[in-house]
Amino acid sequence: MKQLIIVRHAKSSWANIGMSDFERPLNERGNRDAPEMANRLINRNVVVDAFVSSTANRALTTATYFAKTFGKNQTDIISVPELYHASTATFYQVIKKLNNTFQTVALFSHNPGITDFVNELTETNIDNMPTCGIFAVKIDTNNWMEFIHAAKTFWFVDYPKL
Repeated sequence: MKQLIIVRHAKSSWANIGMSDFERPLNERGNRDAPEMANRLINRNVVVDAFVSSTANRALTTATYFAKTFGKNQTDIISVPELYHASTATFYQVIKKLNNTFQTVALFSHNPGITDFVNELTETNIDNMPTCGIFAVKIDTNNWMEFIHAAKTFWFVDYPKL
């Protein structure tokens, strides 16, 4: 049994209009929500083996907050450039390449792809994945290569305003 924790990056700042979308940092709320949501995972007794993130600043910063809460460093985060504006097909490609030693993986990415992706996984659908929202599934497999065809069960959803 594998577990996947899918996280949309925390709220980003639009203070510098000239900044590229890729470089946008988190705003004050994002910097507050990311560690809070990581702590909620700890309170659920979730043990994360790997943190996999888009290389965009806001996603990587969100992943860093989560990693630190779990006693890891930013250098422990697996950076995957393809997760920036990823399609559902890209999510599947990234997941099937995960190391099978990882039982529970936290994956950090962006909308709209992240909402499309989570809505393909189980019967549980959401209208829009909120910033710093978490959608978790359990996967009936011991091999990430089998993720796309393996049975998936909705585990939980959580987000800052819940």
